[in-house]
Amino acid sequence: MRNALRAAVGVFAALVVLGVAFPDSLFGLVTDTGTAEAALRLAVPITLAALGGIFAEKSGVINIGLEGLLIVSAFAGVAAAKLLGTGTSVGPIPSIWVAFLVGVLASTLLALLFAVVCIEFEADQIIAGLAVWLVALGIAPFASIVLFGTKNVQVSTLGDITIPVLSTIPYFGDVVFSANIIVYMMFVAVPACWYVLNRTQFGRWVEASGENPSALDTAGVSVDRVRYASVLISGVLAGIGGAALSLGHVGAFTAGGATMVNGKGFIAIATYLFGNYNPLGTLVATLLFSGLDSLQIGLQQAGIAIPSELVQTIPYATVIVVLVFVGRTRIPAAAGEHYDSGEDSR
Repeated sequence: MRNALRAAVGVFAALVVLGVAFPDSLFGLVTDTGTAEAALRLAVPITLAALGGIFAEKSGVINIGLEGLLIVSAFAGVAAAKLLGTGTSVGPIPSIWVAFLVGVLASTLLALLFAVVCIEFEADQIIAGLAVWLVALGIAPFASIVLFGTKNVQVSTLGDITIPVLSTIPYFGDVVFSANIIVYMMFVAVPACWYVLNRTQFGRWVEASGENPSALDTAGVSVDRVRYASVLISGVLAGIGGAALSLGHVGAFTAGGATMVNGKGFIAIATYLFGNYNPLGTLVATLLFSGLDSLQIGLQQAGIAIPSELVQTIPYATVIVVLVFVGRTRIPAAAGEHYDSGEDSR
């Protein structure tokens, strides 16, 4: 999968070079600060959901319900923000941050339900994951109509953070050092998850749970507890991603068709497979997709004489081509398999 990451970096580099060489052409959109800023914001929910998927799947639980976790957290965050009101606070905490935490909590509780169904009752993980998605897809619009009389709810957004001195750096100052707070959440989460998975005892337990659960059980560590913890972590991370999407990027929840999440949870699965379960590689893969997604938005706004339906396929088609022609990913040996410890069998 290193070849896949090299290919992703190569695509980025080629687009940037073309953008610099032909600033007045279509490729000039690549080096536009607005395109780069949008790419970073679009990357946040996908990256965070993908990080959560890495924890779950490396522990042996395939969580394809990431789309549902994003939906429920995006809606819960907006609903709480709307009910609490703009400019209010709960004690010392601004209401929008309370709403953000509500979104994370909603996703975590749904992930807990998924974990109980899959681990305790040994349900098929794929079917359970699809159920999580379908439940969220149905309940969020329904709850929105019940509470607010509409499927589209608008709220205020989290603000930007400008870092002194660094924000004055040409190009990067505007893109990276004067960005929405959700972008900084992503930049903190990626190395933090990498460290936990690769440099801590818990990370080793997660890997053992997905590769050789019987060995982990023999060592005296509960496989079920590790898997529960991993799925809950996936719920927390996906919850941050969903709340960041609605409260940090869009400032609304829209529930037409596939909702505002619009497949980001499924793209997250593709990106962590693309990155071979490595948070850093996953970030690169996500930036490839979000960069192309931002580019196609720019192309539409520029009024380019290309059918919009064709333009919208650019990011998806590119990711599929890279996945098909470059490298393969080996999933954890025990992913999707139930494990009954000796203690449980007794």
